[in-house]
Order: sequence, then structure tokens, then C-alpha cells
Amino acid sequence: MKAQIRVLGIDDSPFKFGDEQAIVVGALVRAPNYLEGVMKTEVTVDGADSTERLVELVSKSRYRDQVKAVMLDGIALAGFNVVDIQSLFDELRIPIITVTRDRPDLEKMKSALKGHFEDWQRRYSLISGLDLRPMTTEHKPLYACALGIPWGEAVELVRTTTVRGVVPEPVRMAHLIASALVRGESYGRS
Repeated sequence: MKAQIRVLGIDDSPFKFGDEQAIVVGALVRAPNYLEGVMKTEVTVDGADSTERLVELVSKSRYRDQVKAVMLDGIALAGFNVVDIQSLFDELRIPIITVTRDRPDLEKMKSALKGHFEDWQRRYSLISGLDLRPMTTEHKPLYACALGIPWGEAVELVRTTTVRGVVPEPVRMAHLIASALVRGESYGRS
């Protein structure tokens, strides 16, 4: 892996379920933790536009050629606006890595999706179809999925960009910025 690779961390802002839109922030970080740029977009709360919005966010950015990997906090933004990471990879041709602190409870998600969405099967297949694997860190493990990058390189990239704690800096910075945009200051853990 190239030293000082640039990774775009993506996370959504806090939102209420009555909100129509949620802010999504991209933090471009030069490994291990140097913030080089910030970008933002909006997605529909519980909508189906997250993949399209992320493709636009990256492909229309002046930083496009610098982004060597995209790291998402989970697979869904703004509730259950599920990112189709295969389509995201196919459109951008950039490695995609999802990270989450906890292993998802798929049965609980399936039940929630069934109760709220006509297209629950499509959303559930995007979530349950992930090759989610545990990734050891200095603290507790993360669970991750990687497309377009060998697993060993994905692990190395996550470890390289995790300076303190368990969350990689690109995702942590995106989280802090997104929460500050909505609440006036950063809040919560990513």
C-alpha cells in the first residue's frame, strides 16, 4: 500500500425521523490522519438515493483523482437509505470499505425493514449480502467489508488510519464534521 494514501471517509449527520434529508460528509484524509478536504451532500431519510448521491459526491469533486479508497461507516445512511456498495464500486472504480463497531443483527434489521418498506427485500439483500468479516484492532474488533481491494490491504489501510480508539480517522472525522454541521458542535461516537 502506498504511503500517505488518501482515503475518503463518509458518515451521515444526526437526524430525526421526521426530517426529509440528512447531511452526508466526506472527509478526505491523507493516511494516517491529515485532513486534506471536506465535501458534503444530502440524502433522503430512509430513502433510496444514497448510492447515487455518493457517486455524484466523489465523481464531481475536485479531489476525485486523489481518492484511492472510500471508507463508509456501515452500509446505510440516514436510517435505512442503504448504499449499494457493488454499484458504488462499479461506478467509481475505487476500493470501497465499510466498517462498523458491532456485528449487525440481521433478523432485527429484516423485521424492521419488513415493517416499514415496500422494497424491504432489495434493502435487506444489500445488507445481508455483504461479506462482513471481523477485523482485529488494538481494542475490540471492527466488522468490515471490502470491494476492489484485497482483504489484507483493506486491513492494513484500516489499521494505518486508526490512530486512537477503534474507528479509522477518515470515518471519525466525517462523523465529527457532520454532527457539528447539524448541532453546532461535534457530538457522539462514530
